Amino acid sequence: MSNPFARIVEPLDPKQPLKKFFNLTRLEDVRYARLPFSIRVLLEAAIRNCDEFLVKKQDVENILDWKVVQHKNVEVPFKPARVILQDFTGVPAVVDFAAMRDAVKKLGGDPEKINPICPADLVIDHSIQVDFNRRSDSLQKNQDLEFERNKERFEFLKWGSQAFKNMRIVPPGSGIIHQVNLEYLARVVMDQDGYYYPDSVVGTDSHTTMIDGLGVLGWGVGGIEAEAVMLGQPISMVLPEVVGYKLLGNPQPLVTSTDIVLTITKHLRQVGVVGKFVEFFGPGVAQLSIADRATIANMCPEYGATAAYFPVDDISIGYLVQTGRDKEKVMCTKRYLEAVGMLRDFKNSSQDPDFTQVVELDLHTVVPCCSGPKRPQDKVAVSDMKKDFETCLGAKQGFKGFQIAPDRHNSVMKFNFEGCDFELTHGSVVIAAITSCTNTSNPSVMLGAGLLAKKAVEAGLTVKPYIKTSLSPGSGVVTYYLRESGVMSYLSKLGFDVVGYGCMTCIGNSGPLPDSVVEAITQGDLVAVGVLSGNRNFEGRVHPNTRANYLASPPLVIAYAIAGTIRIDFEKEPLGINASGKKIFLKDIWPTRDEIQAVERQFVIPGMFKEVYQKIETVNEAWNALEAPSDKLYTWNPKSTYIKSPPFFDGLTLALQTPKTIEGAYVLLSFGDSVTTDHISPAGNIARNSPAARYLTSRGLTPREFNSYGSRRGNDAVMARGTFANIRLVNKFIDKQGPQTIHFPSGETLDVFDAAERYKQAGHPLIVLAGKEYGAGSSRDWAAKGPFLLGVKAVLAESYERIHRSNLVGMGVIPLQYLPGEDAATLGLTGRERYTIIIPEKLKPQMNIQIKLDTGKTFHAIMRFDTDVELTYFHNGGILNYMIRKMAS
Repeated sequence: MSNPFARIVEPLDPKQPLKKFFNLTRLEDVRYARLPFSIRVLLEAAIRNCDEFLVKKQDVENILDWKVVQHKNVEVPFKPARVILQDFTGVPAVVDFAAMRDAVKKLGGDPEKINPICPADLVIDHSIQVDFNRRSDSLQKNQDLEFERNKERFEFLKWGSQAFKNMRIVPPGSGIIHQVNLEYLARVVMDQDGYYYPDSVVGTDSHTTMIDGLGVLGWGVGGIEAEAVMLGQPISMVLPEVVGYKLLGNPQPLVTSTDIVLTITKHLRQVGVVGKFVEFFGPGVAQLSIADRATIANMCPEYGATAAYFPVDDISIGYLVQTGRDKEKVMCTKRYLEAVGMLRDFKNSSQDPDFTQVVELDLHTVVPCCSGPKRPQDKVAVSDMKKDFETCLGAKQGFKGFQIAPDRHNSVMKFNFEGCDFELTHGSVVIAAITSCTNTSNPSVMLGAGLLAKKAVEAGLTVKPYIKTSLSPGSGVVTYYLRESGVMSYLSKLGFDVVGYGCMTCIGNSGPLPDSVVEAITQGDLVAVGVLSGNRNFEGRVHPNTRANYLASPPLVIAYAIAGTIRIDFEKEPLGINASGKKIFLKDIWPTRDEIQAVERQFVIPGMFKEVYQKIETVNEAWNALEAPSDKLYTWNPKSTYIKSPPFFDGLTLALQTPKTIEGAYVLLSFGDSVTTDHISPAGNIARNSPAARYLTSRGLTPREFNSYGSRRGNDAVMARGTFANIRLVNKFIDKQGPQTIHFPSGETLDVFDAAERYKQAGHPLIVLAGKEYGAGSSRDWAAKGPFLLGVKAVLAESYERIHRSNLVGMGVIPLQYLPGEDAATLGLTGRERYTIIIPEKLKPQMNIQIKLDTGKTFHAIMRFDTDVELTYFHNGGILNYMIRKMAS
């Protein structure tokens, strides 16, 4: 049927009558002007896509009535303008698409119906590792190794870019997905199919929210959900509450955007914004550059919100010009936003919309800080770092504790590196990485790091040679302005050579540490430290041998690298002593804000962005030389250990199966709080004694060829074995950290995969018990696919991270939640019981269901299918099964 809101369509420019837009101001509804700007984006999408089928007039009314409806748990559809993927999540998505084509064909349908309808960009940025550093050819050597390891994956992705329409691949070596999105892919306003409308995006990476800093509404979704969006399905979401975050004042001269975001992260964790939008407003926003705003929006997953939105203002428009966007398109963007009431003036309080609640931060109160040692929300002022770390050493094992006996706090391990003798102690820095989209997209902190390096070198300071230093910029633009401004050579002298363009250390691709360093750490049972300018520092993520990891601004990364330890009070102790015997303090070499801004104004210019991005899709010769098959159906290679047809659709029929009660399930694992997707499905190295390693060895591979779990996400046989394979896994059934569990029928302690296989062979279903924030961290579809393949039918937790719960739903795994005030302890659950989960014939969203134990105890839990659409997916056995049946019929 025709769109019921066609009456408000008009041309933006009367001279171009075919270029139209939905003029929301012509709704003549007073509620529109009071809506948060983020909700206006949802409203426009609902109006433009209203067809009384996928999107109904009532959905539009619900969004318009946000002020009332926000508290009623009402579901609304949202069709984003585009989808963005990185290769770790993109490869399994393309594998799923290829397998779905096969399944549709088997069911008698047209396989080419499995094709992206919504435009999708896939940026290859997760495969490169820091194998080489501290040498001028590190970049080339790391890129050569990246292609050697991942040639098969890259060929598969190149096939996907040719076989599927509407899918663009940004080759390896181009930069980090979110920085490329910010500097190049983002439109702010779309001009497509004859209509202007707000750019919006969902991505298979939780830090997709970074684009919110530019005024493009975006957030991370599970890979499974993203695939449905690519196939034209709307996202079904509960209309969110919107927390207004008011920024006041000006930052102090020594404070960086990293300090601001770490402060906001801790603050919003305390406020509680899970499942909500955060929208920034107030005069303080006008003091922040787009790069600063993007840094704050980037860490949205760490404070738990769905989105962290900065509406478009004149600074946003100026950024589009600065980054080399077409000036005529930029003017159209501004004209459109003005016409629909979506251009913000942060100094004009009369524009402030209604919010669910308002919280404030005076930017002048922010002090230099880091976060750690195990979570991004655990902010520590730099002035307190030494004391805080020493407290953590002796504290009980936990997020802020390592439980090191007091008499061992000052243990010293001597070792030899390249013919010289050195010492390591608790708190010694062994990794210092300027990495991650969070900070490398921000010229102020990157140039700040470069200027600090210049002053450090000129003062005679050095970095110890065994510390693994690295610089992995988010785009070629960063290298360009660091080189042009003259600071790159000083970064290199301190060991911070460019090692690659990708996520690298931030996602655990930190590469090996020197053998003598690992031996000293292991023999001394030392709490060694990684310092990185990233966004995540969960235990076991950055490197297996760095038990403490701190997030810090790029200048502080260099400072701690020079100091060589986290146990330093910069205000009282010198960074080092130069050859003349002079003590050099951090304050002596820290650049001022004025110095940084002067260099930025001179060297960060539009020409750089144009030069780098106009050749981004063709500049990588190794990618250009790759050959890929041209068939529309993929020819699976049975010998491949990277790409394998997944078993998700085996035996799928057009007829639906009625969900059945889960009878007598065993508990595979029992967890406490904050089990992350890194614990559930690690991305880093494959341990040599793991089930995945045994599988790869059986296929004729040597440990050198194992690569990482993240690189093998196209092979379910590896990923099922890698599920719950994190060496830092804490399972309540086992008295030490490690990826093992008890197989209760035999009483044996086994690797998790081996125990699951035993249960599966005996026909026993499995569940997982967990505490709060189950599935926190990266959006990772294998954290749902893996448990599904192990035979896990349900998870019972106190609360879930938003994306992970959605992924469980997408795979047909039931997310159960304890009733308020209840948990495993209050119910007396040991996890050694057998659980029967009663599934009623008639299901409704968030209904209470009964669980019976073999002990005779009965209790209730909430079935966290939050919408009717999610129940539809469950009845189909998951979202992909639903899409296959839909396309086949």
